Amino acid sequence: MSLYIRDAKVNQLADELMHRLGTKTKTEAVRVALENELERVGPEETMQERVRKIQDQVAARMGPHPVEFDQKAYMDEMWED
Repeated sequence: MSLYIRDAKVNQLADELMHRLGTKTKTEAVRVALENELERVGPEETMQERVRKIQDQVAARMGPHPVEFDQKAYMDEMWED
């Protein structure tokens, strides 16, 4: 299985990384870089996990809310009925 680098800038970056890491090949340098990036971004989350995070963030921003809220009484009060 081969990885072809056709972009001059990417090739230059791979060369620089290879020299800085002291690896023998660009392939090894790219492998190390990809492993490090995968570790940095963390494990892949399911859609349910991503939605739960968003729900938790929204709930935290909204703050506590009364458990029993009478929408009709609220509207009557606003319209002074």
